Order: sequence, then structure tokens, then C-alpha cells
Amino acid sequence: MFFQPQFISTIQSSCPWILRYLTTAVITNKRRKSIMKDLVRIIEQESYTYKDPITEFIKCLYVNFDFEGAQKKLSECEQVLANDFFLVATLDDFIENARCFISETYCRIHQKIDISDLSHTLYLSQDEGEKWIVNLIRDTRVDAKIDFKENTVIMNTNYPSIYQQVIERTKGLSFRSQVLASSIEKRENAVATSAAAAAGATASEAATVVE
Repeated sequence: MFFQPQFISTIQSSCPWILRYLTTAVITNKRRKSIMKDLVRIIEQESYTYKDPITEFIKCLYVNFDFEGAQKKLSECEQVLANDFFLVATLDDFIENARCFISETYCRIHQKIDISDLSHTLYLSQDEGEKWIVNLIRDTRVDAKIDFKENTVIMNTNYPSIYQQVIERTKGLSFRSQVLASSIEKRENAVATSAAAAAGATASEAATVVE
């Protein structure tokens, strides 16, 4: 709801601090990962008027790809959430999902990952990091394998073909075209109905005058 233009405009003009709660809502709700791009764009636009550790975490991770900065901000986020009456209940989910976002982004831009480095980035000990990575690969079915001898994770990255990318883009354009056509049709019907009602009212008034 808050990503609708009228709500975003209100947040930007009157209450930019709501971005803290909107960001937390997106991070703690895995079903809303699809709107992360919109959130990043808004945070980047509003960074000159409002920022806190939670919004800065997103900026470090998705705009600057600064994993060291994201790690520091995650530590600060923990303190902010613990002291925010409205967000303290989301602390555990936030930290867990934030680590997922860090690991997913880190894995997307690295083909070979040192487990010690990733554990440090996730603000975890060596043992906790190994368990975290094993669980992540198992739960998300990431195409990767762990080399325990070298203490690394090797990513098997499969990029979609150009043909598949064109198909996906075409599907998106087709859907948007249908939505646009439907909106235009509804507007035309509304205008026609309004015009018919106005014509009927005019005819009625004319008949009254004649009588």
C-alpha cells in the first residue's frame, strides 16, 4: 500500500522517517522481496533528507555493494531496533533476513567465496558461519557446493539466455499493455456514461421548460 504513488509522495514531502518502518517491513517479510528494487530507488532519492542505520544498510548493500559498510550498519540496526518501541518485536526476523540479503547479494557477485570472509561479513563466528551457509544452500537450493578442504563455497552461476530474457520482458510488456488498455476502456466508459447522463438531464430540463 505504501508504495502507491500518493503514499510515497506523502512520505517524501511530509514524513520521510516512515522509510525506517517501510524498510523494516520489506526486510522482515520475505514475500515482499520483489519490491526491493522500488525501495532501493526511494531510499536513494531521499538519502539527502533522511537516513538512519536501517535505510543506510540497504544503501550500502544494494547501491554501493559495500559489504563491510553493510556489516557495520547491521550492527547499528540491531541497536536501533532494540530501542524502537514499534520495531523491537521484529529484531530477530530483521537480523536473520538481513543476513540472507547480504549472503544472496554476496553470492551473486562472487564465483568463489571464502567461508571465513563471508562469516565475518555476516557478523558470525567461523562455526556459526559454516552452519549458516550450509543451511542457506539447503533451504534456498542455491546451485553451489562447499569445499571444506579449502574452506570455500563455489557458485555454479547459470545466466538466462538472451532468448529467455526477451521472452520474460515480452511477457511483462504484454501484461502492462493489458492493464493500460483496461484502464483506458474504463475511463472511456465512465466519460460516455457521464455524457449520457448529462444529455438526459438536459433533455429533461428542456421538456420541463416546454411544459
